[in-house]
Amino acid sequence: MTELLILYVLLKRDLTMYAVQKHIEDVFSPYTKPSFGALNPALKRLVEKGYLSARKMMSEGGKLSVYYSITKQGQNELNRLILEDLSDNPLQFYSNARIKIGCADVLSVEEKKRLFFSVKARAMKFKTEAQNILNDEYKHTNFYQKIVLDNTVCDFSNFITIVEGLEKDNAGNS
Repeated sequence: MTELLILYVLLKRDLTMYAVQKHIEDVFSPYTKPSFGALNPALKRLVEKGYLSARKMMSEGGKLSVYYSITKQGQNELNRLILEDLSDNPLQFYSNARIKIGCADVLSVEEKKRLFFSVKARAMKFKTEAQNILNDEYKHTNFYQKIVLDNTVCDFSNFITIVEGLEKDNAGNS
């Protein structure tokens, strides 16, 4: 997800590593907060793969800084990362799906349709799994697990409603 976030924030303008981190935190901090220790190697990988270019410039303070910019290949990779399949792990899915939806403005109407369908289908699967465990009287769930499962069902129900709203909005923009 770190590479997706880097590519996304660099669509708007060239930034230093510090500014990349700041922009990611400004928009995505409720979902993720990548450290410099995660950003630095990710930036290097993206440059090596040709998805970013890096140039050294003197900053306003007279310090030599590295500025990163996204390449055409990087824009294609961003779309690919947004559209790639989401995790089968419900916790990873939920976090990553929110990030991908938050980046969906760079996709075409057809690509958004594909993303929203994929996210909704997987969320419905996880909701059903939680609901089935909650309803199965033979499962050995305790009171606390039932409370958490009930909350999980509610979370996925709300998320599905949000995605359905995005689908309607996207259909109206086609």
